[in-house]
Amino acid sequence: MTGYRPEDLNQDWEFKILRSTVGAFGSPERLHRFLEEEARAGWVLVEKFDNSRLRLKRPASARERDGKLHIDPYRTYVGVSPNQVAALAVGVVLAIFLFIIMAASLKGAPGNPRPPVPVQPVMVK
Repeated sequence: MTGYRPEDLNQDWEFKILRSTVGAFGSPERLHRFLEEEARAGWVLVEKFDNSRLRLKRPASARERDGKLHIDPYRTYVGVSPNQVAALAVGVVLAIFLFIIMAASLKGAPGNPRPPVPVQPVMVK
């Protein structure tokens, strides 16, 4: 990871980490699209850590244009949020669990039992 340069810290810069839960920065097209969106708020790429994290910076004076933007200039996630991924995972686990319970209850339930066959008494002589 690249350290912050003294001139960056001594000047009036803001920094943020932009994250993607699903590794959206691995696709050059998607990476370019997200960087274009961030550039409208004055953010520029400092470093790509991996397909899930980017470090961005912008001059603090860019805050003056924040009210005119159609995105949150301080967003830290793009795409699916970690909460949505967690909710989906919990939903899938619950669905599998319910399926197993239903399958077990159907397997253990008696089918249509046959009515008892009447027994003919046997006469012994």
